[in-house]
Amino acid sequence: MDEKQHIAIFTTASLPWMTGTAVNPLFRASYLAKDGEKKVTLVIPWLSMKDQEYLYPNKITFNLPSEQEKYVREWLEERTGFKSSFNIRFYPGRNMASSPSFSFSILISTGEQKEFSRYKRSILATGDITEIIPDEEADIAVLEEPEHLTWYHHGKRWKAKFRFVIGVVHTNYLEYVRREKNGRLQAFFLKYINSWVVNIYCHKVIRLSAATQELPRSVICNVHGVNPKFLEIGMTKKDQQQLGNKVFPKDAYYIGKMVWSKGYKELLKLLRDHQKELKELEVDLFGSGEDSAQIQEAAKKLELVVRVHPGCDHADPLFHDYKVFLNPSTTDVVCTTTAEALATGKIVVCADHPSNDFFKQFPNCRTFEDGGGFVKATCKALTDEPAPLTDAQRHELSWEAATERFLRAAELDNVPARRLKKTPSKLFGSTSLNLSRNLEDASALVHFVGTGLLSSQPDEEQCKELGLDVRAKKHGFTFGKRGTSG
Repeated sequence: MDEKQHIAIFTTASLPWMTGTAVNPLFRASYLAKDGEKKVTLVIPWLSMKDQEYLYPNKITFNLPSEQEKYVREWLEERTGFKSSFNIRFYPGRNMASSPSFSFSILISTGEQKEFSRYKRSILATGDITEIIPDEEADIAVLEEPEHLTWYHHGKRWKAKFRFVIGVVHTNYLEYVRREKNGRLQAFFLKYINSWVVNIYCHKVIRLSAATQELPRSVICNVHGVNPKFLEIGMTKKDQQQLGNKVFPKDAYYIGKMVWSKGYKELLKLLRDHQKELKELEVDLFGSGEDSAQIQEAAKKLELVVRVHPGCDHADPLFHDYKVFLNPSTTDVVCTTTAEALATGKIVVCADHPSNDFFKQFPNCRTFEDGGGFVKATCKALTDEPAPLTDAQRHELSWEAATERFLRAAELDNVPARRLKKTPSKLFGSTSLNLSRNLEDASALVHFVGTGLLSSQPDEEQCKELGLDVRAKKHGFTFGKRGTSG
């Protein structure tokens, strides 16, 4: 009998889509499996060709899951420098209405789930994805974005299937919703829906920062690290600094998906309001997105030199010579690009906001509370020389340290012992007479019945590609042996 802990990491996106829930769970799986003491499986969405063409960049698509797995593993190994030993399995996903405000306004008002308008991108699972993991391996489940994975979940209850379920909250959904039409009302409903589903399905929740909403049984801990390539860039810059070279000849920049809610609105307003004080500043903006044209027009109206460029990999040599990273965004939970900029030795000017609390420990992080503070912090950053990272600071940004924090926060040592004889997991929990448990079971039943009206099933082509055997529409699917170990 295999005595290793089995950890299944479920996430809502996959490479080549360069989004946080594709990249960070991938690194988590790799580093959790690195010591060989745990059996780790990463469970990622498989999309139809139509959805791949819409979501994935540079016209990258895959005919088979094995092709995508090869792409994912090669991308990862190029950045970590070692061959990973975790498994990859796929679940059928669909590019659908994932904006929580859109989804739940539909859920509440019409009782039916509609196809994504394609204005907002996201992936929802189809079918019962708990079935991807066999019962004999159902020890620990990590739900990356537990709200997203459980809003429409219609199948076995996660807590009944797995001995321990940990949610990792990536996204400040409430902040995004508040910026939309009727945002305050929709955020009010969404706040309680999130708490409801997370309470039903998770034993413990890790919030990356206090920028996220309060959730049952949650702790705050940044369990993300940076791509090792950025730390290598930082080491090179440190060596150059020690030789007395001028290593950061360029001024300031910002990189992020080019939509107003990703910090561009705040940054352009600060630059517009303080053009006279910042007249010597030159800023380069890098990104692609739905609001690119509007952002370019707004930048042209400024008296400052603000250049707008297409999106680019943050590790590209193009960025190595910038001294200052400007990031006034308050919609992030923990901003990956801020961590990357710090890792490469730059000074970061960011908002004094809970999403940046983790970064305040680093000398090169400069925070501001208002426009005057932004001007002061930016001007000082442009004249200062960045402080080289110490070994301890480099470690704190690494995925090794992030994995250590995850293991402490998740408290996996307290997971109940595996049952000697595994019985098929049930849709719902125990027959315990404990009142709180019975109330939770009743709540799960209500959610199960409600999502029965909303959840969708994988189409036949997806099932064929994944080796899935679709039974009946209401009974989910069984899986074949797709997915391999590294």
